[in-house]
Amino acid sequence: MSNIEPLLNNPAPDFTLLDHEGNSVSLKSFRGKNPVLLIFYPGDDTPGCTTQLCAIRDDWDEFKKYNVMAFGINHADANSHTKFWQHRSLKTPLLVDADKKVSELYGATKKFFKVSIIKRSVVLIDKEGTIRYLKRGLPPDSEILAAVRQLPA
Repeated sequence: MSNIEPLLNNPAPDFTLLDHEGNSVSLKSFRGKNPVLLIFYPGDDTPGCTTQLCAIRDDWDEFKKYNVMAFGINHADANSHTKFWQHRSLKTPLLVDADKKVSELYGATKKFFKVSIIKRSVVLIDKEGTIRYLKRGLPPDSEILAAVRQLPA
């Protein structure tokens, strides 16, 4: 069992991070209002990360139909995030988790020799703040959207 699995059906750990434009984003600000999709990914403009975040971009209207607030999260700085966001015309704000503390809270890190790296992980939180879906790797958008459609209204 990975360290992310015990989080399923439990309250999502709260956090506040800055996005690539310098805006403060707090998970608690969405409680009672919007479901939140967190996409933890290892690196800006890498093949898997690009595939995943561009798929979210391409299905953005469907996510918006369910009022989902989606965010990409990794340790890169705002400048790197901004370049990636602009280059790929992303819709999803990218959050800066410089010290990987939020990634650790969600079990989305692993040790690679002595370095902590981010593991690709997708977490869907309902509007009441409970984790309803989590998956390692690169789940297809169809699977993520199926989980979104199962959320309580």
